Amino acid sequence: MERYLLVALGGGVGSVLRYAVAGWGQRLAPGTFPLGTLIVNVAGCFLIGFLNTALVGPVPVRPEYRIALTIGILGGFTTFSAFGWETFSLANEGQTLHAALNAMLSVGLGLVAVWAGFRLAEKCFGL
Repeated sequence: MERYLLVALGGGVGSVLRYAVAGWGQRLAPGTFPLGTLIVNVAGCFLIGFLNTALVGPVPVRPEYRIALTIGILGGFTTFSAFGWETFSLANEGQTLHAALNAMLSVGLGLVAVWAGFRLAEKCFGL
């Protein structure tokens, strides 16, 4: 139960951070390019790579706190970091086919799912 609470609290913190950082980033590049989201995604990938390496090795942290940081805060900040870490881990373990498949399916199916949700909402609400 403690882990769930830590993840929930971390998720709230991460969501607020995402809102702040994405807003700041978007103000740097007015227009339609989603610079704020790009900054959040890249920062989240950097942080999960750093934390998952440092907090297991040279700076050991209890698993529930590691989960609160990586799944809670970074999960609220951006789930793209989990995608990046998992894809990197597969490639780093020599499973390059699985890494490539994960990248292609996540991006491809994600875009198809957005399109399908968009079309369903149009149909349901007569848009």
